[in-house]
Amino acid sequence: MKQEDVVKALQHDHAAELKKAAERLKGTARHTRIMPSPVLSEATGHEILLKPENLQVTGSFKIRGAYNKIASLSEEELAKGIVTASAGNHAQGVAYAARERHAKATIVMPESTPPLKVDATKSYGANVVLHGNLFDDAAEYASELSQRDGLVYVHPFDDYEVLCGQGTIGLEILEDVPNVTDVVVPLGGGGLGAGVALAIKTFKPEVRVIGATPEGSPAFKNSFAAGTVVPADKVVTSAEGVAVGHPGDLTFAILNEYLDDLITVSERDINEMILLMMEKHKLVVEAAGAVSLAALEHLSLRSRVFAQAKGKHVIVPIISGGNIDTVTIGAVIQKGMIARGRIMNFEVELPDTPGQLVKVAQVLADARANVIELNHDQFKASGHYTDSVSLGVTVETNGPDHIAQVLKALKAAGFDPKRIY
Repeated sequence: MKQEDVVKALQHDHAAELKKAAERLKGTARHTRIMPSPVLSEATGHEILLKPENLQVTGSFKIRGAYNKIASLSEEELAKGIVTASAGNHAQGVAYAARERHAKATIVMPESTPPLKVDATKSYGANVVLHGNLFDDAAEYASELSQRDGLVYVHPFDDYEVLCGQGTIGLEILEDVPNVTDVVVPLGGGGLGAGVALAIKTFKPEVRVIGATPEGSPAFKNSFAAGTVVPADKVVTSAEGVAVGHPGDLTFAILNEYLDDLITVSERDINEMILLMMEKHKLVVEAAGAVSLAALEHLSLRSRVFAQAKGKHVIVPIISGGNIDTVTIGAVIQKGMIARGRIMNFEVELPDTPGQLVKVAQVLADARANVIELNHDQFKASGHYTDSVSLGVTVETNGPDHIAQVLKALKAAGFDPKRIY
């Protein structure tokens, strides 16, 4: 966005525009209900109240900004058609909103976009074009289509009407949780963060807004350090919804002024939170949606402003979406269980004589380790002429202490297990 456009946007009457967005979204976007999280409250020592935008129409907060933007367009603009770029959630929001306003929509998505999100976007009647490896590649091509074909480009985050639509989440939080002290929001391109920060700081500036981003998506962290927008050299994260290499100029300007702190989280943190949400809250959360949850355990240690604020906090992390395909969620669950010591894989060499497998099985049964998979392979033994066989075993365990007990029991029985993961 050009600097003069950024300045112009910042001069709007933010309170009036946010309220206008809320009015436009009535009957379209859900007012998602706050959900208490006893498990996260106990883990952090603070009151944690979830804002589940994964339960929103189209499964993501993106419908808010997309619909607010498209609702602001004139009939003449709608007749030209709409184009946008997205890794998935904004695509569905634009496709849904365009269908509601009877406008044609072309969505450019990275080739790495999960099939679930591609198919969901097509189901709303949009024309989907797959292009490039990252969002930034898709955005560049969408901009080219806009200029070539005269289409109205709806930017997924660097647009004032879009971020005001996202800001209605902040308005709902202030309405539903009047004693809120902290709001945690995931950052990708910055539309959600900027919109929520704008709403919170406009109506209740004492509430802290804390951003969360994956370690592998460093654009905002680098930009805040530099004091200007700095594109990331590389983006590597499973959270494709926040895998953005170039933050928005407008979103950066707003966040640079209003964001109180930034927390970075690991891929392991993200995977563990996806698993925890499924087990404890029965919620399906995509990786980007789990980023704000993953930041919670780090607030007291890493967040400067959080540590300075004394007393018990009332924290609202925003779960931005739940659009995750079954293949990905299966892999994430497995990774999360491994990280928490719920699954362990080991190998052990056994004499190639009858009864050895039974002995291992008995040790595992006595240790209450549930066998998930066995791989009995003569060709993996250390020597082909030693009359030994390699046994690979995957077991379900109850945590790191239980894993230690299982390995100790195997060694006590005369085996030499080598833990793989």
